[in-house]
Amino acid sequence: MNLDQAFEKYLPVVDAEMRRLFESPFGTLDPFYGMMAYHLGWLDESFSSIRASTGKRLRPILCLLSCGAAGGEPEDSIPAAIALELIHNFSLVHDDIQDNSATRRHRKTVWKIWGQPHAINVGDGLFAMAFLSLAHLRGDLSAQRLSAIHQTFSESCLLLCEGQYMDMDFETRLTVDADEYVRMIGRKTAALLSCAAYVGALIAGEEEDVARKYRSFGEQLGLAFQVQDDILGIWGDTKVTGKPVADDILQCKKTLPVLYALQRERDLDEDVLTALYAERTMSPGDIPVILEIFERLKVLDYTISINSGYCDRALEELEKTGGRNPYHAILVELVERLRDRPA
Repeated sequence: MNLDQAFEKYLPVVDAEMRRLFESPFGTLDPFYGMMAYHLGWLDESFSSIRASTGKRLRPILCLLSCGAAGGEPEDSIPAAIALELIHNFSLVHDDIQDNSATRRHRKTVWKIWGQPHAINVGDGLFAMAFLSLAHLRGDLSAQRLSAIHQTFSESCLLLCEGQYMDMDFETRLTVDADEYVRMIGRKTAALLSCAAYVGALIAGEEEDVARKYRSFGEQLGLAFQVQDDILGIWGDTKVTGKPVADDILQCKKTLPVLYALQRERDLDEDVLTALYAERTMSPGDIPVILEIFERLKVLDYTISINSGYCDRALEELEKTGGRNPYHAILVELVERLRDRPA
């Protein structure tokens, strides 16, 4: 089995189990559950069934594969995999509001259709559903291990919120250093991926010291994933990303390419890019100017090299787990696929 086959085998099962959580208890609540199902890609704006984009589902597949790599049965981790996906989606619904993003996955965002109050409530509902899913964990798990799993989820949710605060704060500041950036993406993106690998290993029955190696693997993978998202946010094809071209620039986000370019410009005693970001508003007309600066400063080459370094460290941490089964091989493939992720 390779990575594509793993997605084909496990994600339909995850999706089917997740859908069972979204059965409305009575008619008045149908629109509430319908809005959540809309965001998850199951319904259209009129709440009719549709097969829209559901996202990459990286977090649940990482949990399942880590469970298998650690010697467990991947199916035992499905409730945790679902919880991870729902927490991720709760954060996306709220993130769309905070970023004023009108589209996600090639469709209007929840707040754009039904308004911000409903969208906030939809995000909260997805968050609550995540912890309900955890209550269905199967397998022979001790009370101590279950407690560790729940604690890890709660800690990861807090880290996620911390990372979102830092990301929004960076938008109001011209100077952000690389260490701050890594701390931010370590929370906003890497926290859930780290949780996914760690919890998968715990469910498999792995000892704590080995499970922590899976956690470190997930963290490095998450950092690489975010750096790749930074690349896609500027140079990605809108058909792939579902967002406008150079959307991160239009939103004045302080992503790694931008921070590197600002630093290089300061080193060269230039200020064109600095002046543009100091205004805190970007227009489509600014995009060609900024992209030309990025090309001159070789920003894309630098960002690709950083992503590759995180991928290398992820493989090093995975090797320390001692896993040697087919699921371990698929995790290696996942890292390499991320390194070569198309823009």
